[in-house]
Amino acid sequence: MFRERLYLFDTTLRDGAQTAGIEFSLEDKIAIARMLEEIGVDYIEGGYPGANPVDTEFFETERTKRATFTAFGMTKRAGRSAANDPGVQALVNSAAPATCFVAKAWDYQVDLALGSSTEEHLEGLADTVGVAAAAGKEVLVDLEHFFDGFKANPDYALSCVRTALDAGARWVVLCDTNGGTMPSEVRQIVGAVLEIAPGDHLGIHSHDDTGQAVANALAAVEAGVRQVQGTLNGLGERCGNANLITLIPTLALKPFYAERFETGVTPSHLQRLTSISRAFDDRLNRAPARQAPYVGASAFATKAGIHASALLKDFSTYEHVAPEGVGNERAIMVSQQAGKSNLLTALARHGITLEKDDPRLEKLLKTVKEREARGYSYDGADASFAVLARRSLGTLPKFFEVENYRASVERRHNAMGEEVTVTEAVVKVRVDGELLMSVAEGNGPVNALDQALRKDLGKYSSQIEDLRLSDFKVRILDGGTSAVTRVLVESRDASGERWVTIGVSPNIIDASFEALYESITYKLLKAEAAQTSTTA
Repeated sequence: MFRERLYLFDTTLRDGAQTAGIEFSLEDKIAIARMLEEIGVDYIEGGYPGANPVDTEFFETERTKRATFTAFGMTKRAGRSAANDPGVQALVNSAAPATCFVAKAWDYQVDLALGSSTEEHLEGLADTVGVAAAAGKEVLVDLEHFFDGFKANPDYALSCVRTALDAGARWVVLCDTNGGTMPSEVRQIVGAVLEIAPGDHLGIHSHDDTGQAVANALAAVEAGVRQVQGTLNGLGERCGNANLITLIPTLALKPFYAERFETGVTPSHLQRLTSISRAFDDRLNRAPARQAPYVGASAFATKAGIHASALLKDFSTYEHVAPEGVGNERAIMVSQQAGKSNLLTALARHGITLEKDDPRLEKLLKTVKEREARGYSYDGADASFAVLARRSLGTLPKFFEVENYRASVERRHNAMGEEVTVTEAVVKVRVDGELLMSVAEGNGPVNALDQALRKDLGKYSSQIEDLRLSDFKVRILDGGTSAVTRVLVESRDASGERWVTIGVSPNIIDASFEALYESITYKLLKAEAAQTSTTA
């Protein structure tokens, strides 16, 4: 059966950055782009080159391997040509092979926000698209306020669609910018647009202000658009955007869509959804939504009673899809049915193969659950999982042992009479029976411990020379004076690989040191695997 191609476009790094309290660092953007590639999206929009130093640096090189790396920005300013507009040229000259320009499809907004005429705005849209297309870019146009604009002045809204396509745009995206459009209206208006434009050149960009962003996206697909835009976990300004973590499995697993449409999402991509969703929340230092569709901890949970007893006889009775298909697991409160298949998949990512009836698997599963109950979360700390798995299976080499460590912070006056804060750390490790002690100063206790721990590891020192700490996040799990602290450390090396390790403790320094220790251990595991591969 022929299936039409449906394209998935992620705007997390642009729309997500509009969320109150969210600021993406360069390291965040790189890591999130990597996450998005793991769930099979077709386009990753990275932000606005030239708008700020982070975005400008992010677009100095292409950041994706499979997905189309996309830059976002405005059409040209009034009174100058696109060829001489710095904003347009920043997009054209960026490393992104695709550019998405925003234009206003509501005549009221053209007058209110731009102080311009609709004729001038259409001329600027055509000029901008033409210049970018001539430069070899794949051009997309987001038509802001399209649905409100159509209801107010359909002729002008449709003129925006025609102008963009005639100038060379590959995609024209219809935006429900204030999130107030109903699904029935989306179907009706998209139908009108299809009379002048082909569906395989149209996209939908919906906001969630009425809680219907996903429904509106699906309504647009049913009506005929062939590109869907959204964000990880529905992040976005105000109430958020269409949630790709909900849309992707719906499109891939529900027969109505799966039988009609083909996406770039494979079964292995789907199995990463839960892990990526939770890892994204960990990076944002927020708790994952337990009742999130498909990926929430409660998405496949059933309490004791008639539902649970029926579920034990037929899992499909109360589950609309198989939880393992989206990387989640079934939870029955009276008898936890625990994710051995998920565990086997996670082990396979690290080259560890076990049979499902191997008793060591049950032991590892129990260990993981016990540690998660104490505050650990391995969805966002895969390197720590690799270390834990090898330790539990008895295959973790004893590279070095930490005898003890301490960190001190001193506030004092320097020789100039200025108040300064000095942080010092001392770490004692034992390598092959030899005791090594290192002392280092740093920018805070964690940095000082990191410097001291890596300063002298004897025969292993050369193997960690390129190891760098690239990010550090702290989250308080329980309030009060006995709060439990979770620390996530992201590391990288010269190969370009990045990995995340976790530490949990009531003491933030202990939690940090645990994450640092496991980061170095994982790096040494990598070095050992590379050496073994070379020898073989």
